[in-house]
Amino acid sequence: MLKILKNIIVKYFKREVSMSNRIYIGNDHSAVEMKQAIVNHLKSKNYEVIDLGNNDGKSCNYAKIGQTVAEYVVKDTNSRGIVICGTGIGISIAANKVKNARAALVYEKETTELARIHNDANIIALGARMIAIPKAINLVDIFLNTPFEGGRHIERVDTLNEYKN
Repeated sequence: MLKILKNIIVKYFKREVSMSNRIYIGNDHSAVEMKQAIVNHLKSKNYEVIDLGNNDGKSCNYAKIGQTVAEYVVKDTNSRGIVICGTGIGISIAANKVKNARAALVYEKETTELARIHNDANIIALGARMIAIPKAINLVDIFLNTPFEGGRHIERVDTLNEYKN
């Protein structure tokens, strides 16, 4: 009986998942400078950064990059992802096409925190034409350091993960 109760408590009140230090990042041609600044920042904090994005600034398909980052994050369960395009909109839509990817487009501190606390976002999307690089770096730090609250949100996140055609 106690074991069953413990399992229920673990399931509904907390997640016993620790994040790895592996970050997958991808960007389109509009976000090379922002991506590189974020990569440098993360490496200075000893994160392992896997760059799946555009480095030469030539026009490319943000949808393929967003989906690729999401596929890597979903396979590498405890990792996180960062996707960047001009607005963050298209690349976030692309990332969310991958089952179990929870990409949140964020522009400020509150949405970044709530993406983690309530939605257990495993990917954030940023708009290189929408926010300055220092703000983007700050949002990345918030994303990586904010835990998922669990509790009532677990069932909702599980529903998000189940729903794919």
